[in-house]
Amino acid sequence: MPRYRSFPDSRQPQRLAVLLVNLGTPDAPDTASVRRYLAEFLADPRIVEQPRWLWWLVLNGIILRTRPARSAKNYAKVWTPEGSPLQVKTASLAARLQLAFETDLAGSVVVRHAMRYGSPGISDVLAELASSGMRRLLVLPLFPQFSATTSASVLDAIGATFRKWRFPPELRFISDYHDEHAHIEALARSVEAHWATHGRAERLLLSFHGIPERYVRNGDPYRDQCLATTRALRSRLELDEKSLLLSFQSRLGREPWLQPYTDKVLESLPVDGVKSVEVLCPGFAVDCLETLEEIAITGREEFLGAGGERFHYIPCLNDGDDQVAALRDLVIRHAQGWPEFGGPGAPGKAGMPDT
Repeated sequence: MPRYRSFPDSRQPQRLAVLLVNLGTPDAPDTASVRRYLAEFLADPRIVEQPRWLWWLVLNGIILRTRPARSAKNYAKVWTPEGSPLQVKTASLAARLQLAFETDLAGSVVVRHAMRYGSPGISDVLAELASSGMRRLLVLPLFPQFSATTSASVLDAIGATFRKWRFPPELRFISDYHDEHAHIEALARSVEAHWATHGRAERLLLSFHGIPERYVRNGDPYRDQCLATTRALRSRLELDEKSLLLSFQSRLGREPWLQPYTDKVLESLPVDGVKSVEVLCPGFAVDCLETLEEIAITGREEFLGAGGERFHYIPCLNDGDDQVAALRDLVIRHAQGWPEFGGPGAPGKAGMPDT
C-alpha cells in the first residue's frame, strides 16, 4: 500500500469545503455501540490527560466494563426514531447551511458534517470531499468556546488525516466563536422566544460542559471564554449576576473540575427560596445526551426534588434559522480572500456581501 493517498481528482472542479465537526455519538443506544464509542472517545489523550499506561488500565479494566450499560440506558431516553439527536440535528444544520450558500455560490461551496468520534468520521468525510474536488477547506468545530479537549482534538484529527495525503488542501480553522455578535444574538433570541411562550423564571442558569481545573491552570482558555459568553448574554438580556447564573456540568472522576457544579446549583436554589429556573447550555451547538438527559431530565429531577416548582430547559440553537445565519456570517468572514469570496481566481464574482 502506498504511504500517501493521491488526492484530489484533477478531473473535478476545484471547490471550497466547509466541514462542521461535532463531538460524536454511538451508532445505537445499546451497550455494545456505546462501548465502542466510549473506547474511542476516552482513549483520546486530549480528553484525559493522564499517563497513558495508567489510563489504559483504568479505561479497559474498569470504565469500559461498567459505564457502557449505564450510558446506554441514558441514550435510550433521548434517542429518536430518526436516530441520535446529535447526529440528526448536526446533519440537518449542515444541510441548511449548504442551502444558505446555494443562491450565490451554488456548486462552489460544499458543506458537510463529521464527528470527532464515531460516524461519519473526519477522515472518511475528507476523502469524499477531496474526491469531489476540494482544494480549500474551512473547518468549523461546533464548540463555541475553545478547549484542548474539543477544538484542539479536532485539529489533531485533521492533521493526522492530512499526514497521509500527498496534496492536502489549503486549510483554515475556526478556533471559537464564543463572543461573536450574531451567535450571542441567536442565543438571546432563543431565550426571549422561550420567555414569550412560558414567561420568565426567577433564575436563568447557563450550564457549560466542565473540564478539570488542572487543564485551565495549564493554559486552557475555556473557562475565560465561558465567562465572556455569560457576560455578553447578561448584557444583551439586561440581567444582573443574581438573575443569570453560570455553572459547569458533566464532571468525571475525583479531581476538581470547574465550579460551581450544575447539579449542586440546581439542588441549592430551592433551599435559597428560588422556585423556578430555566437552563440554557451555550457550550453546545446541538442538543445531545448532555443537554437532553443530563439537564432536561436529570436536572429537572434534581431541582424539583430539592423543592423547586417550575423547571424549563431551553433547547440548543440546533438547526434553527438564527444559528444557520450566524454560522453563515462566520464562514463568510473566515473565507475572505479565497476565490469563492472574491479573492484571486474568482470566476467573475464580487464575493459574498458582509452580513
